[in-house]
Amino acid sequence: MKKKHIIFDFDGTIFNSNRVIVDSWQAVFRHYTGHEGDEKEIYHTFGETIRYTVQKFFPEADVDEAVKIYRAYQDAHYEGLVGLFDGTREMMDKMREGGHTLSVVTSRTKSTTLHYLAELGIQDYFDVLVTCDDTDRHKPDPEPLRMALRALSAEPEEAIMLGDTKFDIGCCNNAGVDSILVGWSHDIDETELEALGYQPTYRVKTPAEVLDLI
Repeated sequence: MKKKHIIFDFDGTIFNSNRVIVDSWQAVFRHYTGHEGDEKEIYHTFGETIRYTVQKFFPEADVDEAVKIYRAYQDAHYEGLVGLFDGTREMMDKMREGGHTLSVVTSRTKSTTLHYLAELGIQDYFDVLVTCDDTDRHKPDPEPLRMALRALSAEPEEAIMLGDTKFDIGCCNNAGVDSILVGWSHDIDETELEALGYQPTYRVKTPAEVLDLI
């Protein structure tokens, strides 16, 4: 496989924010329901935009208020709960050394993505950054990925995307881009993937396996 352009999802792929995301949603659940939500159901929302998940979990809530509660909790508690997944920095270093371009396509907001990229010291690794603020169409819609391809002046067959959720794989399938489903973040709901008809091109368990592929 020869791919010039490597595109990453952010949370759950490069950035290990799983615990603080779950805890932030639990803060919203406690506020609106008085109890915590089903953690498995929260994991199923990974890859969605915050506003979409609020409307799904709390249809009667004021969306702006719920987002504020979520972000306030995360801002106050992320320290010590987030970081790069083991081996991902070394993987990206090897990719850059090999002449690949690196980009991010995420459902996270631009401001928080830039904040965490700076905190992690990897803000200079990426040629293109596409966030939920850049389009009204979100994964699994192909538009965010197509935006990255246009910015790179790349054809779909020249790129491959790594992601950890059904939304990432669906986005790739819909855009005609090869995909790598990473298994170092959390368990994958295979039944849900099959029901949606999404199929990753490759599956890996470690960053080292990604390097073997490319």
